[in-house]
Parts: sequence; C-alpha cells; structure tokens
Amino acid sequence: CSSDLWGLWHFSVTIAMYRVKPYSGEMQVDLPRCMYQARSMHTSAGPREQPQQEVVDPSLQALEFRQEEILNRLYELKAAVDGLSKMIHTPDADLDVTSIIQVEEQIPSNTFVPDLDSLLGKDYGALRDIVINANPSSPPLSLLVLHGLLCQRYKVLTAVHTHSSVKNVPEHLLKCFGEQINCSRKEYQLGFTLIWKDVPKPQMKFSIQNMCPIEGEGNIARFLFALFAPEHNAVTLTLIDSWVDTVIFQLKEGSTKEKAAVLRAMNSALGKSPWLVGNELTVADIVGWCAVQQTNGSTAVPANVQKWMKSCENLVPFNMADRKS
Repeated sequence: CSSDLWGLWHFSVTIAMYRVKPYSGEMQVDLPRCMYQARSMHTSAGPREQPQQEVVDPSLQALEFRQEEILNRLYELKAAVDGLSKMIHTPDADLDVTSIIQVEEQIPSNTFVPDLDSLLGKDYGALRDIVINANPSSPPLSLLVLHGLLCQRYKVLTAVHTHSSVKNVPEHLLKCFGEQINCSRKEYQLGFTLIWKDVPKPQMKFSIQNMCPIEGEGNIARFLFALFAPEHNAVTLTLIDSWVDTVIFQLKEGSTKEKAAVLRAMNSALGKSPWLVGNELTVADIVGWCAVQQTNGSTAVPANVQKWMKSCENLVPFNMADRKS
C-alpha cells in the first residue's frame, strides 16, 4: 500500500513539473519580414551626389599603348617562328640561307577566295607553309604551273632555297618565282617554299606534326589543285586520277612505245572534249601538259594534242612556267 501511495505522489509531481498555463485570447507577436534589414536609401531628403569621373594618368595611358605595341610585335615574331619551324624540324635544316629568294604575288580583287580554314584546318598565329623538295636535274614543271594558279586565288609568300646536297643550280631555277620582295609574313595567306635538293622524286611537307610527307609529282599536284578546284563526283575524280597516273608513269617515265600509246589515248579523248576530263581544266591537264613539254619532241604529237597544248599555253600560269623551265 505504501508503494502505491509513493507512485501516485511521484506521478502528481511529474505532471506539475511540465504543466503549462493555458493560452487564450489574442497576443501580438512581432515576426520578422525579411532576413536582413537595412536602412532605406530612397528616403534621403538631399539630392543624390553624382559620381566623380576617374582621371586617367597620362603615364598609364602611354604604358598601355606601349604594351599593345609589344604584343603586336610578339604576334608577328610568333608567326614567323612558327612558319620557320616547319622547315627547321625536318632533315632540311642545313639550308644555304644566302640563296633565299622571296617574292610577293598579288591576288586579283575580283577573284573569289576559298576558305583555307575549311580546306587545311585552322592554324592560329602561323602562316601555312607548303615546303617542297625537288631535284634541279628534273624540275617538276607542274608545280610551277600550280604555283601560278594558287597566286591567282591567294596571297602567296614564295621562297626558293638551295640544299647543301646540290651544287650549281641554274640561275633560272633559282629565280623561278621572280625577284625578292621583303614583306611581313602576316600579310599572306599561304607560304610556298621550293627547296632544290638531291632527292629521287619530289617531296612535299605541309604539317610536320599531323601528316607524313607526300611523295611524287602527281600526288603533290593533286594536293595543290585541291586548294582551289571545285569538288568533282566519284566518276570524274576516278578519270582525273587515272590520267595523272598514266601521264606520270607512262608518258613521262615510260618507254617510247608507252609514250606513243598515251599520246594516242590523249588525242582520242581531246577529240571529244576540250580538256582531258570534260569541259573544265583539271590537274590531269596540268600534269599532262608538263609531261608532253618534257618529252623534248622524242615522240610525234597528234593534232588534237597540239591544239590542246596551245589552249593550255594561252593561260598565264602555263606560259610563265614554260618560260621559267
């Protein structure tokens, strides 16, 4: 019985400890209306003060102008070094710099200029340099024609170098691109460098990091012609490639019998169209014309081929290449 009384007393004490007075009626509670309160700036009685204009120190302006000039000069230097590195990083580093000849080729203002970024990819801050090694004992005449065509579409910075592996390069080959004109590299779109070197066949290097060298006059001609020529369908491209290979391996390098057979095939094709492949000039015509020129009259040239040769020579790049060869 005593334990029951103790439990009842303990329960009553516990209830009294946590008892809360009843809430009734209205009580005003000041609740916050924003998290951070600040004095309003819109109730100012006086007029708002105008901010004072900052006075720029003339010496600071002169420093900024000088910095821009230095950055522009560094940009030009970077472009020149990036362009030269494409030759320095190759086995052709031992160039005779005393025989360098550079020339500026102007581009006609009314000629459509293709986008080189879409053809060759973007190359920020550096001139795109095409470097070609060729043997002076067998000059690639087609490359001179293609150089002339490129100069009609782009602003081309051309140069001729003599490699230490060759001696006594003829004067007309050293000046095949004209006389030297010094100008800033950033004013040009394309660099065209020809190196006279003792090589078995022409070699071209465009991007040292991203592509291997291209060998053979026909393959180099295909690459250069693609920089300004319109796209062709698969059938036309196949015919063009077939003519290029036939001309290079049979008309230029073949026997007398093979040369005669190629000239007959050319005569038949030119009897159906003004050019070897259709009604437009292609790389097959350029390589073919150069090969016929270099046969030196060892094989009789048919009538249609002679007429086609004259049509080619009426174009300025062919005429200039003929005089320089």
